Amino acid sequence: MAPEEDYFRLSGRSANDFSWWTSEIEKSKAFDWSDYLLPNLEIEPHTLSSPTLATAVEEANGAAWTVDELRSAVEAYLDMMAHDRAGKPYVKKQYYEKLAGKFNRTAKAFEYRMQNISYVLSLMGRDWLRGLKPAKNVGAQVAGQIEQLLAEAEGRQVAPIVAFEIAVRDEVKKKQLPVPTGSDSPQPFTSASTQYARDPEIKAWILQQAGGVCECCKKSAPFKAADGMPYLEVHHVRRLADQGSDQVSNAVAVCPNCHRELHYGAYSKQLVEQLYLSVERLVCE
Repeated sequence: MAPEEDYFRLSGRSANDFSWWTSEIEKSKAFDWSDYLLPNLEIEPHTLSSPTLATAVEEANGAAWTVDELRSAVEAYLDMMAHDRAGKPYVKKQYYEKLAGKFNRTAKAFEYRMQNISYVLSLMGRDWLRGLKPAKNVGAQVAGQIEQLLAEAEGRQVAPIVAFEIAVRDEVKKKQLPVPTGSDSPQPFTSASTQYARDPEIKAWILQQAGGVCECCKKSAPFKAADGMPYLEVHHVRRLADQGSDQVSNAVAVCPNCHRELHYGAYSKQLVEQLYLSVERLVCE
């Protein structure tokens, strides 16, 4: 059973765009629905008129992603990233197919999960693998698991932020949010995170070279610090968390706006490319 032409038109697609239709079905199958389902709710596939929908529900019923599946996906993602940075050839599809052969899921499901990993990395302010554009169709619980598995695979400790950020985004989508009560005494908590030793001479040299001008947008520092110095922040183009070096060939002085965009912006990769072109001392790592 396939949709009629009107379906594609209402969805803003060209007539009979079946590749898009099947792609959307695979996305729904890979999506983590656990945050949106009632406990113990099951749908009998045979009650559905569409064989495709029945197959999707059949896979969804009791098909929550296991920790082993998520861990294997994270490890494969990091392996691809290591190959990419080293300039070694690799084929993403082969990774997906290998995972599909190991677990009872399609290669396409693992491809979409990889895009979820990119989304988690983007929320962490980290770089993500080109060709795996961040896909936000992941629930807070699974995203939090991915964040933790990334830290474990890299041998680091991180303060959890991803589940909180996804919860914020879910709330923002709602219309006419009531004024929240909040808390008059927020409870403190302690969490460990991995920090990196930095050389103060590197930061000082970079700031001196910038002369109070952002090396990204080329505008003057937005304000002066309490000691009168133009306020700029030093950014490592390849993040320290991504095995970047603390050297002048990997650091720039940027304004707070550009710094946040380099970490969290939708066009952060394009900004990095511009930096490599405009700042002569930078060397791609």
